[in-house]
Amino acid sequence: MNFYELIKPLLFQLDAEKAHDITLKSLKWADKSGVIGFYSKAPICQPRQVMGLTFPNTVGLAAGLDKNGAVIDGMAALGFGFIEVGTVTPRAQPGNPKPRLFRVKEAQGIVNRFGFNNLGVDNLVNNVKSAKYRGILGINIGKNFDTPIENAVNDYLICMQKVFACASYITVNISSPNTKNLRALQEKEALSGLLARLKLEQTKLAQQHGKYVPITLKIAPDLTLEQVIEIADLLIQHQIDGVIATNTTLARDAVKGMQNADETGGLSGAPVRNQSTLVIQQLSKQLQGALPIIGVGGILSGADAVEKIAAGASLVQVYSGLIYKGPKLVRDICKVLG
Repeated sequence: MNFYELIKPLLFQLDAEKAHDITLKSLKWADKSGVIGFYSKAPICQPRQVMGLTFPNTVGLAAGLDKNGAVIDGMAALGFGFIEVGTVTPRAQPGNPKPRLFRVKEAQGIVNRFGFNNLGVDNLVNNVKSAKYRGILGINIGKNFDTPIENAVNDYLICMQKVFACASYITVNISSPNTKNLRALQEKEALSGLLARLKLEQTKLAQQHGKYVPITLKIAPDLTLEQVIEIADLLIQHQIDGVIATNTTLARDAVKGMQNADETGGLSGAPVRNQSTLVIQQLSKQLQGALPIIGVGGILSGADAVEKIAAGASLVQVYSGLIYKGPKLVRDICKVLG
């Protein structure tokens, strides 16, 4: 039995957000004290070239677990090939009222309605600068809850300008279900306008900083085939560097009648796996290799990761899988993907 399996029953007796906070604090302590070195072993994998970047392995940490970039070094010690922090907004905000994180244990799912709770982009940048980690770092950006949707682009541009120098790539999150009207940015006209402004800013910042930082777009699993095709075409048209599929789902078909299934928010973990994989397949068919897909959603084993790669993903990310399976999941996936 590994260490996580020993402590998991204790963590699962606590409120989900409290367990989340304790885990992050423990990880920070374990890294600073050097204890983590006894438990973690870097997986041996083939590096991957994606978006002009060299990823030491295929498995990344999805955004949402380390919103403020406070435990980057601790996460790095778990063997991830890349780490994505955020979602971060221009100004600090508390997010939605607690409780706002729930386990759907029966289905190995998680419901969250955090609402982009974070300490603001300046705090995140300071944390990134003070981290020792020099690997691939994605920074996931969003809009403040009180910024009108018609002004959302300004929030993304502010964040982009502030994180550009310290990010390996930047993810534009328009698919969280927990910020009012955010998903409206996935509609054709709004998305085309947003991508055009972001691309223009990327070009300016690349000249200013003397380095090119790829942009990825994170999309929802709750899209029709027509919407997926529209988004794929816009990504190609605006020369966006990658797409992350997918965020959490509002659907509850897979967890009907289960404890916490009716809590509002986005559902992640095993219940979103099939829909996420379907969106990856649809994207892959439409994109025809024009840009890479990062697959996320319901990866709880090496076989789940293989399924995402087979559907068309170049890389994978995990979040809920870590909660149910522990850090060993990273090595298990690497072992299977090689």
